Amino acid sequence: MKKYISTVLFSLINYCVFAQYQQLVIPDTLSGTQFNLVLKDTFKQLKSGNQTITGGINNHSFWGPTLIMKKGDLVQINVINKLNDSTTLHWHGMHLPAVMDGGPHQVIPMGGTWKPYWKVTNQASTLWYHPHLHMMTMEHLSKGLGGLIIIRDSIESLLELPRTYGIDDIPLVLTSRRYSTTNQFIVQNVAYGDYMLTNGTPNAETDLPKQFVRLRILNAEIERGYNLGFSDNRTFYIIANDGGLLNAPVAVTRLKLMVGERVEILVNLTNDAVGTALDLKSYNSGQPFGYPGGEPNTTGAFGSLLNNTDFNVLHINVVKSTANPITSLPQKLENNVYFKSADAKVNRSVAITNGNPGGKPFDFDNVSFQLNTINKTVMLDDIEKWTVTNNNIFGHTFHIHDVEFKIVARNGVESAVGDFESGWKDVMYVPRNESVTFVTKFSDYADELHPFMYHCHFSNHEDGGMMGQFVVKGNRADVNRKSYISAKPTLFPNPVKDKLNIQFGNSDVKVYYITILDLAGRTKLMLPQPNLQHGLDVSQLQPGVYTVQITDELTKYIHLVKFIKQ
Repeated sequence: MKKYISTVLFSLINYCVFAQYQQLVIPDTLSGTQFNLVLKDTFKQLKSGNQTITGGINNHSFWGPTLIMKKGDLVQINVINKLNDSTTLHWHGMHLPAVMDGGPHQVIPMGGTWKPYWKVTNQASTLWYHPHLHMMTMEHLSKGLGGLIIIRDSIESLLELPRTYGIDDIPLVLTSRRYSTTNQFIVQNVAYGDYMLTNGTPNAETDLPKQFVRLRILNAEIERGYNLGFSDNRTFYIIANDGGLLNAPVAVTRLKLMVGERVEILVNLTNDAVGTALDLKSYNSGQPFGYPGGEPNTTGAFGSLLNNTDFNVLHINVVKSTANPITSLPQKLENNVYFKSADAKVNRSVAITNGNPGGKPFDFDNVSFQLNTINKTVMLDDIEKWTVTNNNIFGHTFHIHDVEFKIVARNGVESAVGDFESGWKDVMYVPRNESVTFVTKFSDYADELHPFMYHCHFSNHEDGGMMGQFVVKGNRADVNRKSYISAKPTLFPNPVKDKLNIQFGNSDVKVYYITILDLAGRTKLMLPQPNLQHGLDVSQLQPGVYTVQITDELTKYIHLVKFIKQ
């Protein structure tokens, strides 16, 4: 009888433990060269009781589809804003023209469509996209707006690596949220969430095959860092970080992943029995002072139920292997040739300043972000060395748009750069009272009107002004700008049904930007550097009268022309 009761109790406890888990949501994928992304307000059942108001993209109610692109492809993105708010969408880690970057300057108004395009030149890597509207980034990102980007190339495709998406190649977006009594996200005066969300899934679990599996992990938090490891303390292997593959795998048992950073790891499950389980955890207890999420308090602006604790990120059930499992670890991955300190022609320094309690918010060099202030001017094709110094009480992550960089020193010491961060990066962690130095090259894209950003990637800090901006200036020969400005362009056919053609009196004119507004002055279409060869597709517009704002590439002169949509 006692044995029977023990068996029943064990079964009941086992049921209760596993009943808490929810199946990990794997975001859908979109592949090809044209991507339609519809941003909208939605709801999701995250806790018992009221649904939570969230933000979704396409058919998702939290987070968005994973975009799969190939290096060398020319991609076109149609971003359709159906939110009850303006927003932007930034392609984090992507090398592309500033006017396509999706920073605070490329605001997509409610009801508007933005159509950026670019040639994919990044190597195989895991990037992401997210809102970047000044003073609203934290709120929009907290709602769940964003998604991953996977870039494939010929080098990565020849390696024996897991790449069956959702089976042995798993995307993991890590974040947490705090809820009100009605289950709504609290975003004001909150640095950390109380409850873990993995791909927007509370208490997530998934089945992984008995073989090597690949986890693509993004820290999409507001501030919290993750000290990742497995519950059995097993060794796993870093194969890539922000900018793509490392030259060789790096074996670790712990990995600190800070806000905005991505990492790809291989986990060996070949020796695990089918039916067993393990946990991917964050070992955040006992971190040094200044570590984001290491604070001891559980309530208040810097408190959290997860602070200074070890907590589960993902429960993993081991299942049988796939038909063609990866069962060995590649010893060689890439042949990256990195910049060195001696390669730099220009040295720059950036100081993390202010942020003291009761004082000014965090900023750079004692200057808070202003939309019309250019903080730095960079010359096209220059190799530069930047040193970011944090003589402050709190660690931060530093992100720069447009380029990938090589970290060459920590606190002035080259050997202090960890093997885990030895590859191309676009985000780096700068602990309190330390400095980090990187080298990068600003190639391909010069634009003196639209800047790129550098900022702390804690979204509450960037909203508070911890951002700077730079323009990349080319060596273009001057021309007679007055004579370059052509007569008002001609639009035809007018009225138009589908394709609107634009003709200039001067055949040398190139268009920098086209914005189409309705009679009420509402922006309906935003077309950066449009290709006019086959006309503009205006078929999605409702019948009526519209104004076209055409910005000249060289002079930035703006023409205003009206047309009628049938």
